[in-house]
Amino acid sequence: MWPNASSLGPCFRPMNITLDERRLIASPWFAASFCLVGLASNLLALSVLMGARQGSSQSRSSFLTFLCGLVLTDFMGLLVTGAIVVTQHFVLFEWQAVDPGCSLCHFMGVIMVFFGLCPLLLGAAMASERFLGITRPFSRPATASQRRAWTTVGLVWASALALGLLPLLGVGHYTVQYPGSWCFLTLGTDPGDVAFGLLFALLGSISVGMSFLLNTISVATLCHVYHGQATAQQRPRDCEVEMMVQLMGIMVVASICWMPLLVFIAQTVLRSPPAMSPTGQLSRPTERQLLIYLRVATWNQILDPWVYILFRRAVIQRFYPRLSTRSRSLSLQPQLTRRSTIH
Repeated sequence: MWPNASSLGPCFRPMNITLDERRLIASPWFAASFCLVGLASNLLALSVLMGARQGSSQSRSSFLTFLCGLVLTDFMGLLVTGAIVVTQHFVLFEWQAVDPGCSLCHFMGVIMVFFGLCPLLLGAAMASERFLGITRPFSRPATASQRRAWTTVGLVWASALALGLLPLLGVGHYTVQYPGSWCFLTLGTDPGDVAFGLLFALLGSISVGMSFLLNTISVATLCHVYHGQATAQQRPRDCEVEMMVQLMGIMVVASICWMPLLVFIAQTVLRSPPAMSPTGQLSRPTERQLLIYLRVATWNQILDPWVYILFRRAVIQRFYPRLSTRSRSLSLQPQLTRRSTIH
């Protein structure tokens, strides 16, 4: 593949970087703190989710199942990738010496793609579930909603894993990336690299676009229902609004964190002249951009659980007590109306 591939393995590209430069770029304490904060945030979200699922309605139970899948994915992504990256930052080992056969690099490349795509695909699945729940509430059997949600989460995991395994089957390559602490897809000119890079970028972008479209329709439908029906069903609609606010927050976070990286990957593999030289070397500005966009994307795994933790009615009511008072008065109004009708 490259001039040094036969001696060092297919995952190593030319990368002119000194040990002192690696120390300046890769702070072990920042990486460790970042992972610990992310793991703690996702554990907190999981504990809150477990309590919220007790006694919840069918539609909310299905939504919370998707949220559990999302938080579990973010937690495992931080745990597995963080273990490799933090160890590399502390030890500063030479990847060629530790992994000459590229097994660790291939493993990390697969999990980077897997844990990168899963939140985007799950966001699209959640948007589809809420879209059907709001616009077609009687089109699905309520008794199977939770089981169907877990089945959908499993299919998302399987799809993302299948895509991540493509480079091991010959479509694209995983290579060590600047500053030598992580592995990811290759932004090269090889047809397989171009196809795999575009597939990853397009699938992620389509997931974000689908989430935006379906969430917009769902919000518009909810607004129409709020202004067009009586207040007798106010409480269930409050629950629907709460779920949509959380889902919109997840979509905004995913868009901000991932779209810069997805657009950068598509632009780089389609660039003319190519960004990568025939020897497999990227320019230093391109390598730094890729690293920055990847770090921004990683924030998605920390911010996702806080969207759910902070955008709950119990939390919002602490900052806006009038919301709970208004909800109680609205929910009591049908009873008062009904009593006056009887008398």
